[in-house]
Amino acid sequence: MTGADGSNDSVFLRALGPDAERLHPAVASYVSGPPEPGLVGIGAGTVEVAGSRYGRWNLLARLVVGPEVLLTARERDVPFEVVNRPALGPGGAPELRAERFFLFSTGTQGFSDVLRATDEPGILRNLLGPKGRLELRLRCDVTESGHLRLRAERSWLRLWRLRIPLPAVLTVSVDLEDGYDAAAERQTIRAKVRNPILGTVLEYRGSFTYRYAAD
Repeated sequence: MTGADGSNDSVFLRALGPDAERLHPAVASYVSGPPEPGLVGIGAGTVEVAGSRYGRWNLLARLVVGPEVLLTARERDVPFEVVNRPALGPGGAPELRAERFFLFSTGTQGFSDVLRATDEPGILRNLLGPKGRLELRLRCDVTESGHLRLRAERSWLRLWRLRIPLPAVLTVSVDLEDGYDAAAERQTIRAKVRNPILGTVLEYRGSFTYRYAAD
């Protein structure tokens, strides 16, 4: 989406720059954001697998990173919803607030984050959870299939006014890919979060339809 001043209001397109031209048309449409102000993106579908093998042990991590960052269930064929809400962050730079809902048989669990544009080409700042206690530096690129790929390069813990770099043993690697299934005419998502010691602590993959509606 292009603003009135000709600048790009999409955090993804701003980060990708000229590389955005390599995106699959359906992926480009998805990451461009709503065609006009006042709209939010709403996705609904099913993820083939979602959650964490650590289950309720993740409740301990919530004491540090806050809510809506880790899932405490793991199931297959889970109904999934996502709401993408464009906004303006500090200094007027674009940001994207996303809320994801996994409708497990044991109850709905949420995962939320904020993506903020930076002045560095290819880089986004990612704050996880409503409290933003975990911060990631994400690199954006485009795959050979024209999908959008996000990978974490560094991570910090934000407590009060402190921004603490996490050592390698505590950091997480994030690999997320937004794509498109032309045969099914659905957006696709694949995400995996790993820790050097614990292995995979969160994953989900599936597909969904996407539309815009008034906020």
